[in-house]
Amino acid sequence: MSIDVRPSEDAARFLATDQLVWFGEVGEADADHLRLGLPEDQRFVVDLPDGPDDRHSGIYGVRPMELALPGGALVPIAGLTWVGVHPDVRRRGVLSAMMADHLARTRDAGLALSALHASEQGIYGRFGYGMAALQLQVHLGRGTTFTAPHLEDEVAGTTTHLVDSSAPGATDRWRDCALAHAPDAPGTVVGSSDFIRLFGSESDAELRDKERRRILFARRDGRDTGAVMFRREHKWDDARPSGTVTAGLLTGGPAARLALLRRLVDLDLMGTTKVEAVATDDPVLDWVGGPRGTGTVKTWDSTWIRVVDLSAAWSQRTYEDDCDVVVEVADRHAPWNAGRWRLVASGGEGTASRVDAPADASLDVAVLGAGHLGRSVANLLRAGLVQEHRPGAYAALSRALRTAAEPEPSFGF
Repeated sequence: MSIDVRPSEDAARFLATDQLVWFGEVGEADADHLRLGLPEDQRFVVDLPDGPDDRHSGIYGVRPMELALPGGALVPIAGLTWVGVHPDVRRRGVLSAMMADHLARTRDAGLALSALHASEQGIYGRFGYGMAALQLQVHLGRGTTFTAPHLEDEVAGTTTHLVDSSAPGATDRWRDCALAHAPDAPGTVVGSSDFIRLFGSESDAELRDKERRRILFARRDGRDTGAVMFRREHKWDDARPSGTVTAGLLTGGPAARLALLRRLVDLDLMGTTKVEAVATDDPVLDWVGGPRGTGTVKTWDSTWIRVVDLSAAWSQRTYEDDCDVVVEVADRHAPWNAGRWRLVASGGEGTASRVDAPADASLDVAVLGAGHLGRSVANLLRAGLVQEHRPGAYAALSRALRTAAEPEPSFGF
């Protein structure tokens, strides 16, 4: 059966379908969440002939976003989000149809990459997405000591300033910080101004006894050099204050991040600071003397990358090592990528071209997505996810993809 995917024409029905899939209740603030950062022409639906009457059979949306790549380029991407299939029509091919539609529309729009945060990590690898960035959640105790002798002079000239996330212009300032530092932090995802404004537009129902988000800015010489969003939660143990600070993504250079962290671990009435999203090689672990200098360190996946246009994507980023490898790419959902490609990296620049030469390695397109931000994918050969036909060929490819620094994680979108 052919499944038709078409643009949404009913915002209320789109929203109601999402809330059913995510077992939520539609509230007054939900319409704003749909409106901000999810343009009307980027909402898509499926209605099966025997599907539900009051909901769609499936929905998905696309947030226009920008992604920092190795080498500093900031490129537009399709941020896949709001993906849902009605419980009554699961296992009927609705998700597959929507994914094929999304990839075709993304290619037609001239975008080389799609990205997402996976609600369930087992789903999107089937559609060619690769796990491109990991993130750590680091718990720090009150008054944690950070040691960074060669940053102290710069930190000494940095001050911190606290504002409400709902204050006029606050989220735009946060976004400006993210954009300014994105070229130095490959993997950084920056949403539209409307989408970032969502972080400062929490309704009373959403908060439910939570503190409204605050933004802590690092400033030097009269300008913002870094920022972090956070909220606090009260807790008392045996008449002692032991609240928790939950901090989101840190933006800014090393000195700004260090100044922000020192302020976060010294907030009154707090016992623990939980930093939600730091790269696996973030200096915070070095500043505290290693993992045992923290309370807890947890690891999970962050950004998943889908190479939609292989030729364009390969040339958008830079490479820290050279390679010249012929790769047989499997891509069932974007067949225009499937086949044999010569992937060359030379002098930092990359070119991808169709060839008929024998393949040096065979792999799924998800492997290229997993390595596109610079995370090492060398282990995928040992894991049996890559087949090598010429010894050493895949090692050369993975070295070219790899960057000296781990990719920056991104906020959920």
